[in-house]
Amino acid sequence: MAPPETGLTRVSILPGLRLAVLAVSLVIALILGSAQSHAQIEEEATAPGQAVAVEPVARDEAIERRIGRILRATGWYRDVRISVDEGIVFLDGIAGSQDQRVWARDLAARTEGTVAVVNRIEVREEVKWDFAPAFSEIEALARKIAVSLPLIVLAVLILPFAWWLSSAIALLARRLLAQRVEQDFLRDVIARAIAIPILLLGVYLVLQVAGLTGLAVSLLGGAGVIGIVIGFAFRDIAENFLASLLLSIRRPFSQGDVIGVADFEGVVQTMNTRSTILLTLEGNHVQIPNATVFKSTIVNYTAGPARRVTAEVGIGYDTSIGETQKLIVDVLRDHDAILNEPPPMVLVDALGSATVNLKAHFWIDGRTLSPNKVRSSALRLIKRALVDNGVPMPDEAREVIFPQGLPVVVMDRSETSTPSATQAPAVDANAGRSAEVESGTESTSAEGGLGSEISELPQEMADADIPEAASENLLSKR
Repeated sequence: MAPPETGLTRVSILPGLRLAVLAVSLVIALILGSAQSHAQIEEEATAPGQAVAVEPVARDEAIERRIGRILRATGWYRDVRISVDEGIVFLDGIAGSQDQRVWARDLAARTEGTVAVVNRIEVREEVKWDFAPAFSEIEALARKIAVSLPLIVLAVLILPFAWWLSSAIALLARRLLAQRVEQDFLRDVIARAIAIPILLLGVYLVLQVAGLTGLAVSLLGGAGVIGIVIGFAFRDIAENFLASLLLSIRRPFSQGDVIGVADFEGVVQTMNTRSTILLTLEGNHVQIPNATVFKSTIVNYTAGPARRVTAEVGIGYDTSIGETQKLIVDVLRDHDAILNEPPPMVLVDALGSATVNLKAHFWIDGRTLSPNKVRSSALRLIKRALVDNGVPMPDEAREVIFPQGLPVVVMDRSETSTPSATQAPAVDANAGRSAEVESGTESTSAEGGLGSEISELPQEMADADIPEAASENLLSKR
């Protein structure tokens, strides 16, 4: 069984050997091709840099010997061959680099008596397995590190000290501002504004000691440009942040106030660096960007406890306006939810087509009472008093137009004088209707009391889980 195994091994090895030989041949071909490309003779002719004299300044043999001795003295060139004919220098040989080839051309061009130079020196770069340059660079780097070691130690000491000093100053600023600034957010912003320059001063000192002042200036300039770019990119975010800062300073509302802003009304739940969150009477949480809040008109219904409410009612033209006004004022004064100061008043608003329109103005405690519920209660009691005193409240007159005309049928008097036996007697439409009794209580079960709707909102709505509400509340006080 041994021979078959040997045959299989040879069959499997041969393709591998062929691939290895092919790869080596390809590498050799690439190396030779690269060497040939580098070894190509580039004939370069240099024109004279000045006027050519009619009589030669130096003989061709002297020029040839002088240039040859100099090139051989450098040791950079091999197989140097120099020929001069009528002041034109022809350079042949092999150089180790392109810089050496150019140097030989410049030398021949500057030699006295040279008219022009034809440079035909080949460039053959040799691969030298010499690690001396690398060791030299490492040694130079080590020397630089050794020289800069004291500066590095100083920087290591200055930066932590600057950080500690800035933190201590920020903490001291917060304590000093605790009695003067109520908002945590404002205290933090002011403290950081004081502490950050201390840290920047430490960084500048490190760069100054290290001799990198130019780098410091470049960093400051770059930071300014980057700040402008970031400002344009995050303009809305920066605008909302600045608006939150200004709102925290001006304090147009507090947490729990009922405000109206940007067509929304509700209770202020929280305010972060981006938006203000309201809980509306419908139980919805509305997030309004702080920039919009700052730019819009803010109506704070909770800032002052007294809130004026208006109720409208229309009476007939044949009714005494003065007596009706006194009657309505008496109803409003007897209402426990309506404040006596400022006193309620009833004014004539307009003369309508069928009624004299009156407006009753009165004040309530807007923090605890609902304006809508108190208005409903007041209108209900005013209507009851007007009905009890026989004050008519007619409907608006309406004009009906018949474009085609209205036919009129004239009945015979003999037919209408005696009612028919089968004619049903007229029945009063209101005969079977019991007299309506209006409730005299200030609040009915349908009105649900006179308390504010805000206090009646379910606690689950106020405690709803809102991601942005979990962030720092800028309206909180320490």
